[in-house]
Amino acid sequence: MFIQEVHRPDHIDFGRELDGVEDVHCIETDPKAQIAKTELGFQERDYIVKKRRYSAFFGTDFEILMKGLKAETLLLCGGLTDVCIHYTFVDAHQSDYFCRVIEDCVAGSSEAAHEASLVAMEYLQTGARRALDEVVAAMAKQG
Repeated sequence: MFIQEVHRPDHIDFGRELDGVEDVHCIETDPKAQIAKTELGFQERDYIVKKRRYSAFFGTDFEILMKGLKAETLLLCGGLTDVCIHYTFVDAHQSDYFCRVIEDCVAGSSEAAHEASLVAMEYLQTGARRALDEVVAAMAKQG
């Protein structure tokens, strides 16, 4: 499943997001905002959830898809660790999902913010921080 932050060209859906240091970003009509499906190995059975806020749970059908797939664990990667990853993790945690952050596959807005978010997520779920090779090995064991 792919989660994509996108905003409308007229900026109506940014809400309070531009009150901080972030500038206009991820405009859905911008070719640079499109998911690189070929490079990421996108397949027909993959889902794309478009979101307008930091959390993948807020105002999307993400949780409906998770329940339909009978998912219990989220493996999070991408960016930004201290924004979208962190907020999605917290909402998943509060919805009783197990969460694992593949820490060598996430990046933050700064090294300090990245590390602080990883620490905060580990605080919520011991063992949440995982390395890619560890996750791949665990998945291989599951078949």
